[in-house]
Amino acid sequence: MKRREFVTLFAGAAAAWPLAARAQQEPRSKLVGVLWGASENAANRVRLEAFRQAMQRLHWDEGRNLKLALRWGGGDLQKVRKQAEELVALAPDVIVSIGSYAMGALRDITRSVPIVFLAVPDPVAAGYVANLAHPGGNATGFVFLEYGVSGKWPGLLKQVAPGLKRLAVLRDPSVASGIGQLAVIQAAASSLGLEVIPLGVADPSEIERSVTTFASTPDGGMIVTASTQSFTNGDFVIELAARHRLPAAYAARTFVEQGGLIAYGPDLVDQSRRAADYVDRILKGEKPADLPVQAPNRYELTINLKTARALGLTVPENLLASADETIE
Repeated sequence: MKRREFVTLFAGAAAAWPLAARAQQEPRSKLVGVLWGASENAANRVRLEAFRQAMQRLHWDEGRNLKLALRWGGGDLQKVRKQAEELVALAPDVIVSIGSYAMGALRDITRSVPIVFLAVPDPVAAGYVANLAHPGGNATGFVFLEYGVSGKWPGLLKQVAPGLKRLAVLRDPSVASGIGQLAVIQAAASSLGLEVIPLGVADPSEIERSVTTFASTPDGGMIVTASTQSFTNGDFVIELAARHRLPAAYAARTFVEQGGLIAYGPDLVDQSRRAADYVDRILKGEKPADLPVQAPNRYELTINLKTARALGLTVPENLLASADETIE
């Protein structure tokens, strides 16, 4: 080999070494889809930011080795399904699915893309996983709540409003969790001598019509169960409860932060952080089928004292002492 050819070859190889090293050190970015069945609002943005920060702590940084494709469904089943199709078409490495609407749409579209779900009350009954310990398919995640928690809402409401005789229960009968939560509430309410009237949550007009009719008879209260539609129409439901002076219990703290009376439910921000751990493990090669579905680590009781005063209610001292947070 001539000297000039050797020098040229050596120089080219030397220049390639840093590129090869960087290629080994910086693998291609992973694409994570995020499908939110409900609307974008302040509470959901907090949960999204908690997930992002948890991913960063696990060394997944947007713009370096991670890309997020985010979609909001707004509680519209057709829109959620369209967005689910869009995300699957992007061939993401993992999809994070929030709510029954999002998970239901994804389950119909793909059985291969790994999915980590959040805020799904009953993934077994809905057919998303074979069982909680061994999901067995392409999805795993975090249960919104255990059905037994639903049975606490009538008692909490009765403590705050002892004169209650009737309970309107807003639930989504189109999903298994809506039926399950209602059944537990009915059993608990019966032991307290409370009549239960189930109401639908398909859209604001249905909610307004049914709540207005219910409120025309005195001594009523309301329970708002966990569903995509409940979260999507949360502001409106809270406004209706205030307008008709109905003491109401909710499935999550976010409702009380927006003006609802009382809530007992899971720490949803904590679940968002925990979801990052499952996403990380899947991106590193583990399979959803082998990752057990997890229940909430903790539940929190939140009371809005300003709303209680507006309704002319006095919160018992023992209930105040057990609250995780009170809002003035």
